Formats: sequence, structure tokens, C-alpha cells
Amino acid sequence: MKERVTITLEEDLVEELDKRIDKDRYKNRSQQINALLTDSLGLDVPSKAVILAGGKGTRLHPLTSKIPKGLVEVQGKTITEHLFDLLKKYGVREVVLSIGHLRQQFKDYFEDGSKFGMQVEYIEEKEALGTAGPLLLYKDKLTDTFICSNGDELKNINIARMYRLHKRKNALATLALTSVEDPSQYGVARMDGTRILEFVEKPKKSEAPSNLINSGFYIIEPEVLEMIPKGFSMLEKDVFPKLALSGDLRGFVFSGQWMDAGTHERLAYARKEWKGID
Repeated sequence: MKERVTITLEEDLVEELDKRIDKDRYKNRSQQINALLTDSLGLDVPSKAVILAGGKGTRLHPLTSKIPKGLVEVQGKTITEHLFDLLKKYGVREVVLSIGHLRQQFKDYFEDGSKFGMQVEYIEEKEALGTAGPLLLYKDKLTDTFICSNGDELKNINIARMYRLHKRKNALATLALTSVEDPSQYGVARMDGTRILEFVEKPKKSEAPSNLINSGFYIIEPEVLEMIPKGFSMLEKDVFPKLALSGDLRGFVFSGQWMDAGTHERLAYARKEWKGID
């Protein structure tokens, strides 16, 4: 249901608003204002997020022999708390932590999440299940569109805009893509508009199909869970290639910060350069 309201704006604000109107999507100022308010209030997003934090973090040994990488600190907060900050900015308060290595430390630290302003539940991996396998353990509760994020990266993504793209394109999964100067150490997306055709693994810089890489942040429809094999499985290898072939995989390119804190060198860089969620 919609309600008519009258507002008075400064002239320069109206001019700025008119510049931003996407005439392919919005017919008038009212629709644009509605979209901007929805963005700023975080109303148009999935309600639940799964954070994949079960890995052993072997590249961060010996640090992660005593502490799981999701509890490693960057600028006074754990990596997981920085992900919480991103989710809270867009009104996402229900989080499922998939935990394995040193999992009791997560439960002792976050408990039910209330002291962090979140509602936290847990998927406990008794054995390594990859990035897809844990989702099957929680399948019965993932009945609507949900967010899934790797737990060892820092990222600043406009989730509301990503969600709108996901719904507008009727995608089964949408991946947040970030650009890097040298993509040769990553899986690189080959694109057709917003559609992801494939990922090319660690190409030579001169042969890379783009400079866009998977940032480890996804919006996923529950139908995708039917494609996940039992046991250890990877979204990147066992699920996303199938969605790319069927035309159901989309990419959302964002310009906010993204940092992989999975090695000692990258962690040191993140501790120095990460700007937080504004």
C-alpha cells in the first residue's frame, strides 16, 4: 500500500535528484525518492545471512592454530564483527555462523549475538564441508532469498542495490564482483552485461577476460540448495558453473573496499588500510 505525502526540497537537491533518475527504471521523482529511501533505510534486502567461518586458515598459521580466522582482529574488531557492521547497515540482523575449526571459541565469543545487536545461530561442521556443504545442514531454515558470505574478507557493498539487481534479473544467485589491478591470482569473471558466463582461473594478466573477481559475497535463492551435493562441496566449483550455463548467475560490480585477510601479508595490509563501514 502506498501513501501520498508532500515534501519540500532545496532547489539544488532537486537538481541532483534529477541527475540520478534512471529513466529505464524510474518514471518520475517519486519512484527515485522511494528507491533512495529504501536504500538508506535498508528495507529492500534479504533478512538472513550465512557467514562461512569454518575454515582452518592454514595460510595464517601459526596465528590460526590458536584462534579461528573469523576471530582475528582488524583495527580492534574481529573480522566477523566487521561483517556484522556491513549487515547491520542494511538492516540484516539474523546471522548464521557456519563454524568448524576451533568452533567453541565462536560460540563463547558471540553467544546468541545480542550483545553485538545480532541474532546469531550456528551450523557446526564436524568435518570440513567446503563453501556449499554447510548450507545443506541448514536447508530447512533457508526458505527465502538469503545472503552468503565468506568469513575471511572485509567488504563494503551496497546490499540493497545488489538485491534489486538480483530480483530484477530473476537470478538464482548473484555474486558481488570487485575489480583488481592484477587478476592473475584469482578466478576472473567473463561477463555478458550483468550475466556471468564463466570464471577463468588464474589467467595471465594479458589474457584475463576482465579484471573482475569473486568477492565472496552472494545473494542466493533457496532453489540453489537442491543443486548442492552431499558432503564436501564448493559453491565456486560445484554450483556456480551450473548456474552460469543455465543463464541464472549474475554479477553485481561494486566499488567499495574489499580486502582478503587470508594471508599474513594481506592481513597486515587490511589492519593498516581498512576504512570500516560508514
